[in-house]
Amino acid sequence: SYLRVGSELITAMACLNKTVGILVGGNVEDLELHYPRLRFKEADATVLMIGPTADYSGKGKHGLIAKADTSIDDVSAKDLDCLIVPGGWAPDFWRRDERFKSIVRDVAKDPSKVLATICHGPWLLCSARVLQGKRLTCFHAIRDDVENAGGKYVDEEVVVDGNLITSRVPDDLPAFCKAIIAQMQKQ
Repeated sequence: SYLRVGSELITAMACLNKTVGILVGGNVEDLELHYPRLRFKEADATVLMIGPTADYSGKGKHGLIAKADTSIDDVSAKDLDCLIVPGGWAPDFWRRDERFKSIVRDVAKDPSKVLATICHGPWLLCSARVLQGKRLTCFHAIRDDVENAGGKYVDEEVVVDGNLITSRVPDDLPAFCKAIIAQMQKQ
C-alpha cells in the first residue's frame, strides 16, 4: 500500500532496514512518544526507545508508561538513521545530561541522519548548540530559547531544514511523521 506525501508516494515498508531512536523520559508528552513509536513500527523500522538506562520506566505527562529498552550509554549516532526528541517536560532534564546532548550533536552533524523534534524537544537542541542558522518550529512558549540559541523560528506545522525536522504540538504529529518518512526514504 502507499501513502501520498505531497507529490511523493511512500510505501508501507518505507522504513525497512532503518533504525529510529526515540528518547524516553519522565513527563514526556505521551502522544509525542507513542505516536512515532507505533508509526515507525508500522513502517517496518527498528525502533529503539532510548532512556537514561535500558530498564528505565516512568510516566508521561498524562500518565502513560514511558519505557526504555536501550540505554543512552549503549547507542550512538552510527546506530541510528533517525533520532526523535519528543516534547513535554523531559527535554528540560535531557538538556542537563551530556550523554543526551552528545548524541544530538552527533546526529545533527551527519547529513545522512534525520534529527526530528517536536514541541519542547528543541530545548535539548538549544543546549546541544545545534540550532545556529537553522529554520525550525517548536511550541510557542520556547520560541525565545530557540531564537537565543541562533535558530530562526517559524510558526508552521512541520519545518524541514536539511536533516532537521521540527513540529509544534501533538496535532502536528501526522505531518511530522510523514516528513520524517519522506526524508528517510531519500537517505
